[in-house]
Formats: sequence, C-alpha cells, structure tokens
Amino acid sequence: MKINFLATLLIGLVLTSCGPKIYKSTEFDTALSRHKKVAILPADVTTRLRPNEAKKVSAEQLDQMNEKTGLAIQDKMYSWFLRRSEKFQYTVSFQDITRTNALLKQAGIGYEDLGTKDRTELAQLLGVDAVLQNKSSMDKPMSDGAAVAVGVLFGVWGNTNSVQTTINIHDGKSGDLLWKYDYQASGSVGSSANNLVNALMRNASKKFPYSVK
Repeated sequence: MKINFLATLLIGLVLTSCGPKIYKSTEFDTALSRHKKVAILPADVTTRLRPNEAKKVSAEQLDQMNEKTGLAIQDKMYSWFLRRSEKFQYTVSFQDITRTNALLKQAGIGYEDLGTKDRTELAQLLGVDAVLQNKSSMDKPMSDGAAVAVGVLFGVWGNTNSVQTTINIHDGKSGDLLWKYDYQASGSVGSSANNLVNALMRNASKKFPYSVK
C-alpha cells in the first residue's frame, strides 16, 4: 500500500502539464454524421536532442527511433480505443492498425512520407471516412548516449524535459482538418509511448468528438 501511494504521488508530480487547446472546424458536425470508420496513422514523432547527445547518434538512428516511437504510439492509441469501446460507445469504428499499415506498405508509402501525403488520398487508399494522427515533439529526452541506444531498440526515449503532443482528425472527403487537440506535458511522461498515450487520452477523451455523450 505504501509503495502504491508513493508511486501515485510520484506520477502526480512528474505528469505536470499545460492546459489543452482545442480546435474544432465549423464543418465538423456535418462531417461527423457521415463518418463510420477512422484510420489511426503512425504518430509523427520529432525528437530534439541536446548538442552533446546529438553527436552520439546518427541521423539514421534518430529516424529509426522516431519511427519506432511513432508505431508504438499508434498501437497504444488503438489499444486505448479498443479497451474503452467495451465500456464507452463511439460513433465510429477504428480500423485495425495492422490493416492500415499493410495498405500503406503495399502502396509504397513509408513512415517518412505520411506527413506530406494528402489526407483525402490516404483515406481513399485506406477505405475510411477520416484519418487520425498523433504528432509528438520531444525536447531533450536523453540523459546520455546509452539512452539513445535504448530508444532505438525498444521505442523508449528516456526522461523527457517536455513533450508537445497533438491529435489531428482530417476529413477523408475534403482532406480538411476537422479537430485538433494540443496537449503539453513535462517531466517523465515521455518515458514510454504507453505513459504518453495514457496521459494524452485521459485528457482528450473528455472532449473527444466521437464519444457518445
């Protein structure tokens, strides 16, 4: 009990955050009525290392770490929706990420291409009505070169000084941004994809547009 209490207290201390910012398009309610299936893309991850850390890792290694982290966030977000669909209702279904990633691979669309691809084209390719993607930018996440190696191997990027993370929902028909949720956290929230997604979704779920009120 004592250990659990201390763990809870520690989490409360390290998951300090700024209040979220929400954007909702005037077209969202109209689009919402025809959205039936949503695809969750691999997260767009950017990592900014301190100068002394940047010297210890190649650009290729950093790209690998960002991709591993992006796929891990995608997986955790999909799992979050699956777990909560048993208790809470959503107005849409979420496409299995295995199918999403397989279709992207078959079309020759790599992780590095996702940021510049038209959302209408992606939605058509994936056979969905909307596309959801997380975007996360991490500042000074490593304490030393060893932490970088751990991140590359396991998708864990060590203690994070700051994480700016966003959920974007684009309409599959128009490609327009319909909903955007910005959330900033500091401390060790970025110690794993699971921690980051849990912190983000616990807050975003209160305003998530596809939730049945």
